[in-house]
Amino acid sequence: MKRGLRYAAFASTVGAWVLGLPGHALAAESAVARYAAADTVWVLLGAALVFFMQPGFAMVETGLTRAKNAGNIVMKNVMDLCIGTIAFWVIGFGLMFGTDVGGFIGIPDFFITGWDVGSDAGYPKMAFIIFQTVFCATSATIVSGAMAERTKFSTYCVYSLAISLLIYPVSGHWIWGGGWLAEMGFHDFAGSTAVHMVGGVCALIGAKMLGARIEKYGEDGSVSAIPGHSLTLAALGVFILWFAWFGFNGCSTVSMTGDETLETASLIFVTTNMATAAATTTTMLLTWIRYGKPDVSMTLNGSLAGLVAITAGCDLVSVAGAFAIGVIAGVVVVFAVEFIDQKLKIDDPVGASAVHGVCGALGTILTGLFAVKDGLLYTGKTDFFFIQVLGVVSVAAFVAVMITIVFAVLKNTMGLRVTAKEEIIGLDYEEHGLASAYADFMPAAETPGMAAAPAPIVSTVPSVPHVAVQSADGHALTRVSIVTSRERFDVLKSELEKLGITGMTVTQVLGYGLQKGHTMYRGAHVASRLLPKIKVDLVVSAIPPRDIVEAAKRALYTGHYGDGKIFVSTVDNVVKIRTGEEGFDALQDKEA
Repeated sequence: MKRGLRYAAFASTVGAWVLGLPGHALAAESAVARYAAADTVWVLLGAALVFFMQPGFAMVETGLTRAKNAGNIVMKNVMDLCIGTIAFWVIGFGLMFGTDVGGFIGIPDFFITGWDVGSDAGYPKMAFIIFQTVFCATSATIVSGAMAERTKFSTYCVYSLAISLLIYPVSGHWIWGGGWLAEMGFHDFAGSTAVHMVGGVCALIGAKMLGARIEKYGEDGSVSAIPGHSLTLAALGVFILWFAWFGFNGCSTVSMTGDETLETASLIFVTTNMATAAATTTTMLLTWIRYGKPDVSMTLNGSLAGLVAITAGCDLVSVAGAFAIGVIAGVVVVFAVEFIDQKLKIDDPVGASAVHGVCGALGTILTGLFAVKDGLLYTGKTDFFFIQVLGVVSVAAFVAVMITIVFAVLKNTMGLRVTAKEEIIGLDYEEHGLASAYADFMPAAETPGMAAAPAPIVSTVPSVPHVAVQSADGHALTRVSIVTSRERFDVLKSELEKLGITGMTVTQVLGYGLQKGHTMYRGAHVASRLLPKIKVDLVVSAIPPRDIVEAAKRALYTGHYGDGKIFVSTVDNVVKIRTGEEGFDALQDKEA
């Protein structure tokens, strides 16, 4: 009996230990606990997911820019988080959440020594601090993509500091820290305006003051697209962001206690996903109609546009409302990217200004229309709608003025832009001493002045008589070089082997022909794009060169540009190193 009691006491102690309690009675402990485990875990989970958005942004920005700047891009995204974390801890958090002064700013609380969560909070102080810290870092990192490929790294670190130290905290105080917009009833649940529009406005003004990349705009006003080097990386980044956005929006409830909160969190997950899916599909269809083919990079921007637009009202709108917001954002982002790029002539390589700036403002205003409780379309009342508009305009104006001052000071002191030589070579090498961010796997780069490897590619080969030149042993030696697309190589190889060809040399080359590799990228033409081709070289004597030409024409002819071209030339001599044979004999390979 005593042994049974001892086992029961032991089991009770172990159970309490497993649940994280110090071995006392569970009921007594729960009665005095201040924080809710579910709320705390929910906030910390949200912080981890929002942190995970940093690699998402890094992959999107890296993929939509050129390989020679990949290391520089990821370095900026790493430092956004690090610099923002320190700046927000030192003073930014206090300016945002400190005791309100006139509705404009919080009293500085250096190193967050005096602030604490409210008595009704279900999570501890440190959980809220890390949650808000990663939100701050998200706003700062938006700017790097818009100013990519030509910004000084040192200058970038300074203005990233300014955003996290002052600009984001002050405008954030208006919205989330008890400031004047919050008092008016302005609603931005997870940051369409507070986070994304702030970053987007900074990105737009920064890209304008910095100037466009070399070769982006012609003297005649023409626009040349500069494609990114890896849509695969960009797509991976979008998927990461989409996943992490469930924490960005869903965990912004900062609670999982009570049925109403549980229903709200569940609704937020659904509206977030619905708006994103609707925006992505809409952008895909719109670009298909406008460009003739669905544009991959613009569709990825459509996904992000839907995420940004739904963030403000994800808790207030219905699923149908989220669908409508997504469709509108999917249309607007296409025209916003085109307008900024082609009309304003502001070079934003990743579309950050349109995605975060325009769609952040759009989503906040649309909340005033589609909110089930107070929205204009549901109530017919304009009060809430105009509060949303006022909030967007006020924050945009404040951020625009502040970031313009920051960039103007930096431009006249440190300088914003690298030299033309540094930009052409690439910031990986010039700013960080990296020969390549990809080591042995670096894709072939297209640099200004790079000559096309093969001659212009046309569709057919004229029948011109071949004049053979005899070598020293009396036999004619002829080189036949065939340049064509990679996809046709297997067919060509099969035809040549039927002739008895025993060897060939195949080289990967880049080039363009009459159409200069023209394609559409984000609504703009890509000028003189080098396309991947193969070059097949054969040297023959016993086999007539005309037979090879005719075999190649049979294999490659489609009647369209890009079929290829065949070059026929004479060879003075051939030497087989293994045997020392020369001329005709050197070409007569026999099995051992």
